[in-house]
Amino acid sequence: MMIIIPAKRYRFLLINIFYKGSHRMNFVRDKLIDILDTGSFKELWSDIYTYNYLEFTGYDEKLRVAKENSGEKDSVITGVGMIAGCKCVVAAFEPLFMMGSMGLVAGEKIARAFRFAAKKKLPVITFSSSGGARMQEGVVSLVQMAKTSAAVHEHAKKKLLYISVICDPTLGGVTASFASLADIIIGEKGARFGFTGKRIIEETTHEKLPDDFQTIEYAKRCGMVDIVVDKTEVKDVLRRLISVHTKRGTYFGSSRFFKNSSS
Repeated sequence: MMIIIPAKRYRFLLINIFYKGSHRMNFVRDKLIDILDTGSFKELWSDIYTYNYLEFTGYDEKLRVAKENSGEKDSVITGVGMIAGCKCVVAAFEPLFMMGSMGLVAGEKIARAFRFAAKKKLPVITFSSSGGARMQEGVVSLVQMAKTSAAVHEHAKKKLLYISVICDPTLGGVTASFASLADIIIGEKGARFGFTGKRIIEETTHEKLPDDFQTIEYAKRCGMVDIVVDKTEVKDVLRRLISVHTKRGTYFGSSRFFKNSSS
């Protein structure tokens, strides 16, 4: 008896059973290829990479393994592409590279993406899947929170649209910076979204937290997320949102927050 396995299911089995997510399976690139218009993605700043500038013990080996596992130079991929015929700047985390942690290079690429988008008057879409700041880069990794937030602010002052897509997991310094500063925040069902871990908060406050604490559904109930959809629906939602914003001939994203001093 012959069993026919659909192509998408076959790829899932290949990654999770045979490869176990270990060898050059680029989840984030596949996501971008699926969501963006066919053949439209052009990567930017792919030439910058991380090195052990603080000489943190064991970091060189972790970087070597991360590069081997992910096929990437760092945890963030940036570039331009089309969605529903509209040119956008995109930034996405690769969780196979040290859990998508944000260090100097990741923060720099995200900041560059927003500055580039502001200069070219383009919307930005980010896809976050990160464990937070990269501890091997010390306080430098924490500085990226302020740097990326400042870049978002400069983009917002141009009255341009920013959409943040929260994937699983999005935690720590990424949650506490650019990922939570968008005009529209979309959450993928089942994603973990928060800052400090649930257990640490409970031990510090001596209070019992809700069972669904730090889930994307909990965040939506608290007003931190605008819409929660299945990951298979993200592409359609983005296309509709981009289409709505471009039909008016301009991106009105943050214009409701930034008014001219003369108005």
